[in-house]
Amino acid sequence: MNLAERDKAHLWHPLTQHKLKPNHLPIVKAKGVTLYDDEGKEYIDGIASWYTCMYGHCNAYITSKIKAQLNELDQVVFSGFTHKPAIELSEKLIAILPSKQNKLFFSDNGSTAVDVAIKMALQYFFNKKEKRTRIIALEEAFHGDTFGAMSVSGLSIYNGPFESFLLTIDRIRVPTEHNSKTVFTHFKNLVATGEVAAFIYEPLVQGANSMRMYDANLLNELLAIAKKHNVIAIADEVMTGFGKTAKHFASEYMFHQPDIICMAKSLTAGVAPMALTSCTQKIYEAFYDDAITKGFFHGHTYSANPLACTAAIAGIDLLVSKDIQERISEISTKHLAFERYIKNHHKVRSTRCLGVIFALDLNIKMDRYGFLRDKLFNYFMEEGVFLRPLGNTIYVLPPFVITNTELDRIYNVIENALELV
Repeated sequence: MNLAERDKAHLWHPLTQHKLKPNHLPIVKAKGVTLYDDEGKEYIDGIASWYTCMYGHCNAYITSKIKAQLNELDQVVFSGFTHKPAIELSEKLIAILPSKQNKLFFSDNGSTAVDVAIKMALQYFFNKKEKRTRIIALEEAFHGDTFGAMSVSGLSIYNGPFESFLLTIDRIRVPTEHNSKTVFTHFKNLVATGEVAAFIYEPLVQGANSMRMYDANLLNELLAIAKKHNVIAIADEVMTGFGKTAKHFASEYMFHQPDIICMAKSLTAGVAPMALTSCTQKIYEAFYDDAITKGFFHGHTYSANPLACTAAIAGIDLLVSKDIQERISEISTKHLAFERYIKNHHKVRSTRCLGVIFALDLNIKMDRYGFLRDKLFNYFMEEGVFLRPLGNTIYVLPPFVITNTELDRIYNVIENALELV
């Protein structure tokens, strides 16, 4: 049997109804921005494999560092022990994080980073003997698939069967030029109760919500209100972090900074699963006590895995390099030029871009995972470009190392795909 047939025997894939989609394409190799299937066909990875491999697949600098680390220390428990890769990562990351972030807590993925943040915020007030149990989140947000992360998410397509089991969350609309006054009033009324522990948000770009973007000034106003009422601000930078918005972190676009930040995905440059939840010294001090019960009793077996930490260190080295920073700027410029060109197409309803993120909405109704969306996906793959439309939204979030020629190929394929719908 070939790989595709062997896959069907035992594997259950994410976000898949297997009765409708039984076949999965075997990928046997990846290098730079290119994926190779088992028949040798090549695909440009236009979304950096879910926003992870931002420095390209099998980046020689990163893999060399991991190989060296593998000969020294592969894994050790992080409760009671520490190690050089974790320490060096903390030093490099704190240096580029938004102001006042001072402590790092390890977990495994974006969902667990969010769960850690929620638990930190709730226990912060519990430790201070202040009853605050409510959390505010944005409508149509997505923060992950574990129960805490699902609770603060707002996309029912992912949460539907579990909604009766989730935490009770207060939701506000994403602020816009037209609704901001109403949203601010609603938010003020919620935090004025004195019962709200935290406000969680994806800064500036809601990834799973079709790359919806919103204004930094409006988010900054919400953060100002939260700060005034001592509500903990949690920035979910799992998707936006590490250069994708043309700043190291999207939070840097706002004057008011978060108390807690969630990180994963490109944290390890797509090499290994690992997440971090950072917080300010103020948050940490609420757990620092002679009473053991005030400690944060949350732990993951592979917390601070030395190989993952090494990948993250190498990724930060590349992120802050002149070459990558120049490439981020060039990709952003290319996106803006394509946006100007394509936005008036009669089949395009709207466009938007920030940093290396570009998205356009088709002026046709389309199910998120329906026939027309699949038709688009299949066309892109036939043309050798890996893009995953979110319903009628086509988006591009490429590795930083993509060339202008490869970007032009993606743009051309998108333009040609408009004729399909």
